[in-house]
Amino acid sequence: MKASAAIAKILEQHQVQYCFELVGGMITHLLDSLAENGRCTIISMHHEQAAAFAAEGVARQASGTSIALAMGTSGPGATNLLTGIGSCWFDSIPCLFITGQVNVNELKGDRAIRQQGFQELDIVSMSRSITKYSGQVTEAGQLLPELHRALSLAQSGRKGPVLLDIPNDIQRMDIPDEVVEKWLAQPLDTDLNTPPSLSNKDAASVAALCRDAKRPLICLGGGARWAASMNSWVDSLEKHGIPYVSTLMGQERICGNKHYFNMIGSYGNREANWAVQNCDLLLVLGARLDVRQTGSETADFARHAKIIQVDIDPAQLDNRVKADLEICADIEDFFKQFKIADETFSSADASWTGELMMRRERYDVDEYPDWCISPHQIFKRLNETMRGQAVNYVCDVGNHQMWAAQGIRLGADQAMHYSGGMGAMGFALPAAIGIGLSSAKKTIVITGDGSLQVNSQELDTLNRLGLNLTVIVMNNFSLGMVKNFQDMYFDGRNQSTRKGYSCPSFAKLAEAYGLQAIRVSDMGSLRSAFENMAGNISPLLIEIMMEGATECRPRLAFGGKLDEQYPKWP
Repeated sequence: MKASAAIAKILEQHQVQYCFELVGGMITHLLDSLAENGRCTIISMHHEQAAAFAAEGVARQASGTSIALAMGTSGPGATNLLTGIGSCWFDSIPCLFITGQVNVNELKGDRAIRQQGFQELDIVSMSRSITKYSGQVTEAGQLLPELHRALSLAQSGRKGPVLLDIPNDIQRMDIPDEVVEKWLAQPLDTDLNTPPSLSNKDAASVAALCRDAKRPLICLGGGARWAASMNSWVDSLEKHGIPYVSTLMGQERICGNKHYFNMIGSYGNREANWAVQNCDLLLVLGARLDVRQTGSETADFARHAKIIQVDIDPAQLDNRVKADLEICADIEDFFKQFKIADETFSSADASWTGELMMRRERYDVDEYPDWCISPHQIFKRLNETMRGQAVNYVCDVGNHQMWAAQGIRLGADQAMHYSGGMGAMGFALPAAIGIGLSSAKKTIVITGDGSLQVNSQELDTLNRLGLNLTVIVMNNFSLGMVKNFQDMYFDGRNQSTRKGYSCPSFAKLAEAYGLQAIRVSDMGSLRSAFENMAGNISPLLIEIMMEGATECRPRLAFGGKLDEQYPKWP
């Protein structure tokens, strides 16, 4: 059997249902075999970075339980995948990346030359630090074992991306049918990186700290968001009246329930940050406690609390924030073993939750009364419009992401998707294409003028696919988040954020790509546009004109304490 056909069969066997690519000479054998096999849907994108984000979107929509493939040809095709690979690495997304390569006899090997074959490039070395496994296949006999290993590693332990670099001549070699059958019958080894389970000793230590807490608080991070038992565990928190908050990534799957007090961090909700700074026990589940979550003053983070940190990755423990109890365990295992019962928080003060509820209500005000169109009002209206509907929100990176994180309240059968660790502008539209293809839900992109321009060419892909996907562009005619930094720290010298920056009419651009588009300039027209979106199942772009809207309120200045966000609350 031809090697590329064997790859197609292995991918079919392991339910890899989507391949995103930009065609090039060194992947034509692979594409031809995937097309002939017919079990993997091939989506041609206009940039390999977008292909990588789209594959990431498929894995995100499946909560990491299945993966997709992104492919690029050798040289620039391979390097263009790197941003998407990094995005998967930082946010623990399992994806398979395959790059084509020049023929084995054209590889430069150990020669002290820059390049032997045309577009030859050592993508393996480049990607090794942002993949769980990166390897090059130089013999046909290595191909299927390497593919099996890569697929296994992507989905075991702390999940993440893997890459195989396959020379063109290897793709077209023959592999004995009996060898192919052997690997088709071999299940993936997803226990390659299994973390330790929650020990009885650690469970007892957690229980003791919880029993003594008068003001307990749970913080759910990105490592918890896809755990199969998270929803039932959170339901137990609700039943027993235990307050909880989230990080940006943890927020992706948490509904706006009674005892959820929203997102912590530099751009967090005021009530969430106040809760962190005034609790006496903080149980952190699957959050790495980076600077966006804690602020730069780590010694002041959770200043009154004993901290318990649980994480699948031992390297994340004893890092920026020194916890009182550190546990290396899979969060799903923690949820299964550490059940919330009447006696779990037996010393909890009922007035603690009451105080948090009062503050949440007090802080739920429009902090943009001086703006013609307020982010607070936009997301309040979006919550109301989409209430009761199944929806995937996908956010790009910039002020619009923080506005959305502060303002969206998820309901049942709704989810968020953020580019977290990489924070990649241009993520949302291609990721939403992957999500929209693999989900029956409506998909809503929330982006800005700067972010959309990074991968705006994929509006054509959206039109071709005809997905139930709406792109909301919050157009402030600037790179607003960085402009805000310049206003704070560089006396308003706006180089490259206003000075030297420009953007098109996105409504006209969408129409040029064949999409329906609506331009919004006031709250009245916004209501009408959102009503149109709710009843629409075809691609749609809504451009919200917000010139000069370059602040996120509240926000934390560098060096500030978590509960001292700007503007200062009276």
